[in-house]
Amino acid sequence: MRFLMMHRLDERVPEAWNPTPEFIEKMGGFIQQSFDKGILITAEGVHPSEKGSLVRKSRAEKVTVTDGPFTEAKEVIGGFALINADDRAQAVEFAEEYIALFDGIEIEVEVRQVVEFEDLPQS
Repeated sequence: MRFLMMHRLDERVPEAWNPTPEFIEKMGGFIQQSFDKGILITAEGVHPSEKGSLVRKSRAEKVTVTDGPFTEAKEVIGGFALINADDRAQAVEFAEEYIALFDGIEIEVEVRQVVEFEDLPQS
């Protein structure tokens, strides 16, 4: 099974967006180890919302684009990882190991199973 992990950070906390060399080294080792074990498929961090855009479509089919920063959001996506796991419990365990890397930073990780083709209703 594949799971998507999205981590959210408080955009108002500068240290959450400016990793130290020690953190980069620690995260790099964790990523390499997880890749070597066949758990990690891909992982990336993203820039703060000030460098992003939000594209919305209403029920009336109107499309709007809002450039960041998104002041209504306290916590925004700071990165993601796509992993292989036997089940949700194993994916959550991996998320706990991942989240432990972020010393002194408030962070949350959402873990969601990816919908595979065989999960879709067959007609």
